[in-house]
Amino acid sequence: MTLVVPFDGSELAEAALVRATEFAVVFEENVLAVSVVPKNNAEYARERGWLGSETEYDLNDIVGDLHQQVTNLAPQADFRHEVADRHATPGTISNTVRKVAKRADASMVFVGSENAGRLVTGISSVGGNIATDEAYDVVIVRDRSPAKVAKLKDTSPHRRSKSDFYAGD
Repeated sequence: MTLVVPFDGSELAEAALVRATEFAVVFEENVLAVSVVPKNNAEYARERGWLGSETEYDLNDIVGDLHQQVTNLAPQADFRHEVADRHATPGTISNTVRKVAKRADASMVFVGSENAGRLVTGISSVGGNIATDEAYDVVIVRDRSPAKVAKLKDTSPHRRSKSDFYAGD
């Protein structure tokens, strides 16, 4: 079984990854961070902080940066990226994550969501769509800066890197 974390590089995604890593130690399961990147959509990438305002879109650079971010927080985690259509909707992105979770035989999915508890499913909510799948349990992470993020990052006994840095084609 695997603990899956949809990862877009946001503070909530980082917090969800850290929480999943903590659970993985207890449950003796693997962690898989999944990033879905719309192809050639610089506007989407800029909205998520993947590109600077004048930086050209480069899929390999974006995926490499996301993978490095995952590796810095959770070196033992696996990383996978999926490329979506340029104009992928939140539903398309969440369906992609759900498919990856099913292929990975996920037991739990850790979703960073700032509106959990008030609105679990919104019209444009990727997390809400992922949370509707009954194939796995869902942990919703609402706290952007759990106290243990820095501690885990600096003192985790699981700091040895599992995978090589993403190398593009």
